[in-house]
Order: sequence, then structure tokens, then C-alpha cells
Amino acid sequence: MNYLLDTHILLTALYDDENLSPALRIILNDPEHNFFVSHASLWEISLQQQQGRIENDPDFYTTLEQTNLNQLPIDVRHIAALGNLPPMHKDPFDRMLVAQAAAEGMVIVTNDVRLSLYDVPLLRN
Repeated sequence: MNYLLDTHILLTALYDDENLSPALRIILNDPEHNFFVSHASLWEISLQQQQGRIENDPDFYTTLEQTNLNQLPIDVRHIAALGNLPPMHKDPFDRMLVAQAAAEGMVIVTNDVRLSLYDVPLLRN
């Protein structure tokens, strides 16, 4: 199974994994699954660091590279899928995650109940 971590889950997994549910920790440690982080999430993190909304970790990208997470670049198929999404959620980063998950057949790992408005599988923490 392929899982796409939303930004909040990514940060929790990297810095505060005790706040992940035991079930999610088991899934994250299962080598049968593939885990992805969208470049949209990395962009969102960079913006939030610049705005002072989250702490700037100078080792963030080094820490990320030491994980089993795969990077998911934004490509034309994702942008096309984004254009087909109904406007039920205003956050552009979350909308891109939905579009990417839909285009790639992935499950989004999230705590955001608003993403359940879309026709993509979710795994809640």
C-alpha cells in the first residue's frame, strides 16, 4: 500500500511520534508499505517556517533524508487532477495532496476531517 503523509502527520512522525496512534506507528514501521511526502508539504513547511508559525529546524532536510519516506514531486497529472476537484476545501496544500493521492492511487494519512469530503481513501491518526 502507498501512503501519502499530510504535513501535520509528517512533522509529528519526525519530531513527536508519541502523538501518533499505536496503529499508525505499526503501519509506519511495516516494510510492506511505501510512504511518501509531497513536495507541496515541503513547500508548506518552508512557508510556515518563514512566517514563524513553526520552528525552523536547520537539520530538517537532513532528518527527512534519513527516513524511509519517498518524495513525491508535483507533476502535470497532479495539476490536472487538482483542476477537477470540487471546491470543498480552501487550503491549496491540502487540495494538492488530495489531487496527488487521487492521481497516484494513494491513501492520505491525516487528522484533517475536511479531507473526507473528497473521494480519496484516508487513514486517520
